[in-house]
Amino acid sequence: MSYGGVSAPFIRYPIATSLLMVGVLFVGLVAYPSLPIAPLPQVDFPTIQVSANLPGASPETMASSVAQPLERQFAQIPGVAQLTSTSSLGSTAVTIQFDLNRNIDGAANDVQAAINAAGGQLPKSLPSPPTYRKVNPADSPIMILSATSDTMPLIEVNDAIDSQLAQQLSQIRGVAQVLIGGQQKPAIRVQIDPAKLVAKGLGLEDVRAQLVQTTVDSPKGNIDGKTRSYTIYANDQLPDSKDWNDVIIAYRNGGPLRIRDIGRAVAGPEDMKQAAWANGKRGVFLIVFKQPGANVIETVDKIKAQLPRLEKAIPPAVKVTIMSDRTTTIRAAVDDVQFTLLLTIALVVMVIFVFLRSFWATVIPSVTVPLALLGACALMWIVGYTLDNLSLMALTIAVGFVVDDAIVMLENISRYVEKGEDPYRAALKGAREIGFTIVSISVSLVAVLIPLLLMGGIIGRLFREFAVTLAMTIFVSMIVSLTLTPMMASRFLQPHRKHQQHGRFYLWSERMFDGMLYWYERGLNLVLRWRFTTLMVFFATLALSVILFIAIPKGFFPQQDNGLLTGASQAAQDISFADMKRKQEELGKIVMDDPDVFSAAMAIGGGGSALNTGRLYITLKPRNERTALAPQIIARIRAKAEKVEGARLYLQASQDVRLGGRATRTQFEYTLQDANLAELNEWAPKILAKMETLPQLRDVATDQQTKGTTLTLTIDRDTASRYGISPQLIDDTLYDAFGQRQVAQYFTQLNSYHVVMEILPEMQGDLDSLQKIYIKSPTTGDQVPLSAFVRWTTDPVRPLSISHQGQFPAITISFNLAQGVALGQATDAVQKAVADLGVPGTLNGSFQGTAQAFQQSLGTVPLLIFAALIVVYLILGILYESYIHPITILSTLPSAGVGALATLMIFGYDFSLIALIGIVLLIGIVKKNGIMMVDFAIVAERDEHLTSEEAIHKAALLRFRPIMMTTMAALLGGVPLMLGHGTGSEIRQPLGYAMVGGLLVSQVLTLFTTPVIYLYLDRLSNWMSRFGRGTPSGSDHSERPDAVSEAAE
Repeated sequence: MSYGGVSAPFIRYPIATSLLMVGVLFVGLVAYPSLPIAPLPQVDFPTIQVSANLPGASPETMASSVAQPLERQFAQIPGVAQLTSTSSLGSTAVTIQFDLNRNIDGAANDVQAAINAAGGQLPKSLPSPPTYRKVNPADSPIMILSATSDTMPLIEVNDAIDSQLAQQLSQIRGVAQVLIGGQQKPAIRVQIDPAKLVAKGLGLEDVRAQLVQTTVDSPKGNIDGKTRSYTIYANDQLPDSKDWNDVIIAYRNGGPLRIRDIGRAVAGPEDMKQAAWANGKRGVFLIVFKQPGANVIETVDKIKAQLPRLEKAIPPAVKVTIMSDRTTTIRAAVDDVQFTLLLTIALVVMVIFVFLRSFWATVIPSVTVPLALLGACALMWIVGYTLDNLSLMALTIAVGFVVDDAIVMLENISRYVEKGEDPYRAALKGAREIGFTIVSISVSLVAVLIPLLLMGGIIGRLFREFAVTLAMTIFVSMIVSLTLTPMMASRFLQPHRKHQQHGRFYLWSERMFDGMLYWYERGLNLVLRWRFTTLMVFFATLALSVILFIAIPKGFFPQQDNGLLTGASQAAQDISFADMKRKQEELGKIVMDDPDVFSAAMAIGGGGSALNTGRLYITLKPRNERTALAPQIIARIRAKAEKVEGARLYLQASQDVRLGGRATRTQFEYTLQDANLAELNEWAPKILAKMETLPQLRDVATDQQTKGTTLTLTIDRDTASRYGISPQLIDDTLYDAFGQRQVAQYFTQLNSYHVVMEILPEMQGDLDSLQKIYIKSPTTGDQVPLSAFVRWTTDPVRPLSISHQGQFPAITISFNLAQGVALGQATDAVQKAVADLGVPGTLNGSFQGTAQAFQQSLGTVPLLIFAALIVVYLILGILYESYIHPITILSTLPSAGVGALATLMIFGYDFSLIALIGIVLLIGIVKKNGIMMVDFAIVAERDEHLTSEEAIHKAALLRFRPIMMTTMAALLGGVPLMLGHGTGSEIRQPLGYAMVGGLLVSQVLTLFTTPVIYLYLDRLSNWMSRFGRGTPSGSDHSERPDAVSEAAE
């Protein structure tokens, strides 16, 4: 077995070898269709949102009495990465984001325990305890469904959707939350006229006391007779509004006083301050969010499978349409990469044919491509990976790598065949000689990926799948090259005939290669004469690569265009609900008029947001039907929306990598925290104003809303207590009149509904209504006007919403990037601007979410590149039993760095994490050229007793063709990524540009600098061995195979 090395048994047993490979192919073909599809590897932080509602409560009441007790308990849960909350009128939402390695179900149990522990401190009047959902509110929805009807009232549409559709969809595995935008849940609204009430000597609290008892659904028992048993039922529930008009409140002058005598009962929505539009038409829509960690495609497919059945349960007058479906762009992006993959395979096979000019010589290395890719798919399926942008990119890049090993093997065997050996012996000889080189190329290529595997946090999560997929593909290709390739070469290569006739293409290409080799030899002789100059060129390249790395703008992740824009509208903080509706409709019309918009869903009110903000979900047409990309569409809509007076529209393109748990108006977050609320409120507007002037930022927005107009009452306690009226009675009466107070409940099999008490709607918008409110004195029984013991003013302004982060008051300023600006440039500009303002030390400003992850990644990127170099050096040092030769091989890298960074800068790309992958891969690819040269030079020096200069000269010429060939193969692996313009191409392009640029520059420089550096380091090695006890370089590799034969003609 020693003759032929590892490959010998496979060359001798061709049937076993081929059947083994068919087995690999079969397993891969079975595994490929069953791989789940996703936009990116699973990088969701476990996130849980807790919400609590107390209708009518002010933002300050919600923040202090609801958010604060909950936050104190949540802060004690281990593994909390970020704790934020937002409190607005009547609602609080607390978002808890956990460390990446926390299990979301375990975290949910801890959250429920914390809610239970906080229960004793929460207000007794909370209609229901706080609830939690495993959802990240900052995520983009995976699906939006709208429900509209031309004939049915909105409350009935909402009821059908809420009880039939939303509940069932929530139960589908992977769905975290189904929000109803513009919820119009049916309720009975009892509207009281205060003037009629006073005339009858009643107070609002008297009416409420009666309403509470009017509808009940209590147990009544059963009667068990001698022979029969009877269950007791009664008409104790009142589900219809017409019945409520007849409810008796009191008796006056011997007659009953009914609701219709002092007001009216009508059917209406539970919350009047919510509205939604689907494509400009009033309706409700369902916003479906996925659980962190769930697969988007699987979840959406399950929803679509259930929809036809669920729609049958809804009245036919309700029209349900899918407005947005995230999976269409994900599938399009994955299809696009699969096409790129096929194109790459075709290009690489073409390169092999041009270089080897023989049918079988082309087929043999080409066979490794499907084998390696499908073998990797089988391994991906075993470890539970998905087919996503990154793993498919790894497979595309791998196409250029996997043929390399086979090419190197085949090229070496072909040389022996051309010298007249028969193919079988040539295969045994060539395989034995080159086996070590192939292993060292593959092992050192996988070694480059080790630092990617060891990275922590979100970046480590993102890259792990990419690195492992690539490593698996390289591993499979190495095995194929050592087994199948030599076996096929021994069977299918034609024996060399002396006077063989060749076709025109063969002769033309041979002349071209000879010409290239001739010019290369002339160039090589020149640089070997001008060694010192060449060495200086190398050092200049090294310096330039460092300078370019410092100079290039840094980014985090390329800006994606997923076909979904999320928007927030904002109006003046004192705007009324009716006026906000008008503004939202105006903005909606502008959005719908844009030619590239497919659908738009909008809502205002509800969902924990202040009444002056609205939400928009805009779905764009498919990429091939559009005239522009997302950033241009946003700029176009922004320009038109600025004409709407008194309202701002903030838009951002939905991203697959969205970190942090706070849903902000624009994409990147800068958060200010301060224990002193007054100081925070004073400095935040100054910082906002400064950030708005920065040219690097667009759409600068803040969640600080401290200018909400208030009606502040001052109670004269002495006068009030003379009448026996307590502050609690005053609060209750005002709540009855103005708070949409839920006073009773009635139940059906599917849902429960509230009875809401209020004064007449026409009086609710008028400040003078307070003059008409009377309170019945508990001591005298007389009706006392509110104005007798209360003064009121509309002067002070109070917050519309209050945000906390890590239990402290916080204000978040969010921003988008200006066209062509990298995230690194923007964060630097913000930090400089804040420093120039001289903010007090107690005010803490920090980037959050994606911007925070970017800042943390800045420090790790140089370390990562450095670690990759160290690992490669160690592996090569071990393989070559030398401290010096690995340095020669690594000297090929600076030129690749210059090429990659310069190409990215010329084409206007920033240095993102994707470009970083390109640089790391270049370390793996480019050093291969060095390995090929140095490997042959060492053997020639030792076995043919050539001088180091003769040996490297011979090796450079001998390996010129395989070096050109493998580089071209890797280059064409990058070209389709670079030039692709389909869905999701913005992720792939930086990788393509970095690789193509790096390979082109390094190819030109390496062929000349590597021989010179080899000679200098050889001299250094000899000098060291004279002084040290080390072995002279000539004795390196005493165990290596026999001599390398003469160069191929």
